[in-house]
Amino acid sequence: MIAEIVEGFVYQEPSSIYTKAFYGATCLALLCLTLWEFTGKHLQYSKFWNSGSKKSKQVLLPSKIGMFILYAPALIAGISSFLLFPNGDIRFLMLKSALTIHFLKRDLEVLFLHKFSGFTVLETAVIISATYLASAASMVYFQHQTQGFPEPSIDLKYVGVVVFMLGTCGNFYHHYLLSKLREKSDKGYKIPQGGLFSLVICPHYLFEILTFIGISFISQTVFSYLCALGSALYLLARSNATRKWYLSKFENFPKNMKALIPYVF
Repeated sequence: MIAEIVEGFVYQEPSSIYTKAFYGATCLALLCLTLWEFTGKHLQYSKFWNSGSKKSKQVLLPSKIGMFILYAPALIAGISSFLLFPNGDIRFLMLKSALTIHFLKRDLEVLFLHKFSGFTVLETAVIISATYLASAASMVYFQHQTQGFPEPSIDLKYVGVVVFMLGTCGNFYHHYLLSKLREKSDKGYKIPQGGLFSLVICPHYLFEILTFIGISFISQTVFSYLCALGSALYLLARSNATRKWYLSKFENFPKNMKALIPYVF
């Protein structure tokens, strides 16, 4: 009964031992990233660029360059998908568009919105960039593999568009609020205010999770659901670390402030 309900939300797709191995490797990689964050082994960007042990040959990138590198390959993959797979159904077009819009937005924010301080460690930039690239390219590939297969009995693609737009707009709005905390010459951190910052310290992460959930609803493949789940778990862990960071840096930081989900976590 439960299996039949679950199957209604997921595309039928070709199955092979290679596909299953890829799914397993993806789950393992996302689990490792999540556990690293929960155990204090943070990926070294943003507030945590100088966390952990310092390697003698560690390469540091200016934050703007490092963050641009995070998203640029995935953006190229999204744009390329229109050239590599010009045909397909409306769902395939919606997925390619959503991925391209998401990573284009992120790079435009890096170039024109965010005000950075500190650095990004090259190793971290490579890890995250490769993860985004593999996720975006694989989502497109697995969606292409479903062409000609029956649609899921429960169609979520239009719900996905709404959730995607909500996540995208909410994420941008809270990034805008963060950008207003600093003047051009200001390199310090302040406690964010406005929007959902009165309830959680990382509402931009919450809306980013909604963005990936929206993409998974548009796609409805096993891999897209895995990516959404993995992103949610990683950002859950990252938001928890961010909350602890603010508590350690600001004496007036509200102790009852949640990390990601209002009134819950």
